Amino acid sequence: MEKVVKIMEKEEAEAEVEMWKYIFGFVEMAVVKCAIELGIADVMESHSGPITLSSLSSSLGCSPSGLYRIMRFLVNRRLFKEVATSQGDTGYQQTPLSRRLMTRSENGMAALLLLESSPVMLAPWHGLSARLLGKGNATFDAAHGQDVWGYAASHPAHSKLINDAMACDARMAVSAIVNGCPEVFDGVSTLVDVGGGDGTALRTLIKARPLIRGINFDLPHVVSSAPKCNGVEYASGDMFDTVPKADAAFLMWVLHDWGDEECIQILEKCRQAIPGDKGKVIIVEAVIQENEKEGDHNNLKDVGLMLDMVMMAHTTTGKERTLKEWDYVLKKAGFNRYTMKPIRAVKSVIEAYP
Repeated sequence: MEKVVKIMEKEEAEAEVEMWKYIFGFVEMAVVKCAIELGIADVMESHSGPITLSSLSSSLGCSPSGLYRIMRFLVNRRLFKEVATSQGDTGYQQTPLSRRLMTRSENGMAALLLLESSPVMLAPWHGLSARLLGKGNATFDAAHGQDVWGYAASHPAHSKLINDAMACDARMAVSAIVNGCPEVFDGVSTLVDVGGGDGTALRTLIKARPLIRGINFDLPHVVSSAPKCNGVEYASGDMFDTVPKADAAFLMWVLHDWGDEECIQILEKCRQAIPGDKGKVIIVEAVIQENEKEGDHNNLKDVGLMLDMVMMAHTTTGKERTLKEWDYVLKKAGFNRYTMKPIRAVKSVIEAYP
């Protein structure tokens, strides 16, 4: 009995600590956003060796006392390291995690955090419970009077935030595909990137596979601001109406924005755009794992479930899907077979064949 009481007391103590983390959960995002806006990681990367608080605050043009508190928090969260300089003073050093905060880096993820922490994207979260209770419109619509795509079309600054974030993700995901399963692009001469944003995914791919001709397909206001690139042509339109013809269609982080009916419609348009005998649709999306064994803990599954909550807050019908749910939409859209390959990212690669 005494042992049971001690276990219960321990669980209660752990629950209190865990609850405090939820209460102040926003702090991590806010402080990391502050670090990105100040450019802390960028300054440190350009400095040879550990940098002192004095040098860092001088380079950033900010208060040493305030910066010390920010750095103390970030060191405690293991974003930066505190080390001794060659003169024996206390200095700060980059880590693999802090380099993800850089704004001028191929592996940087700053743009994703700046999008998700923007006031526009945070506002819908306050309406999540109302959505579940059926009190009003989808949360983004309720907060801003239109869906996320309509809002982006009429607000160029927010559209740029979205494009920068998607470009950031595209660089990492396409590199992961090229390095992890390059055979996905074997035999593909032309590839249409449906919802390709500013074309970063295709530009990244064509650097690795220059014989592929890319077609970047998106809405007119997105394509109009996309940088030009040899080997990539740009086409504007609505994927619900038609998709440009190509050997293969590429969809990355597009289908999770939509419910099953819309997904099936998009996939049908993609199927019509590819050759029936050798064409395929390449889908790069999260696949939520099911039936985990007791004791298993998958950090990427955690991210996938967080993304599912993002879809609930930011879209009308979007969601992340399990393999069973992907099987349903693919077969309904007329794809007879498919393969699924995990890559070194939160997403997997699904190759679907008519």
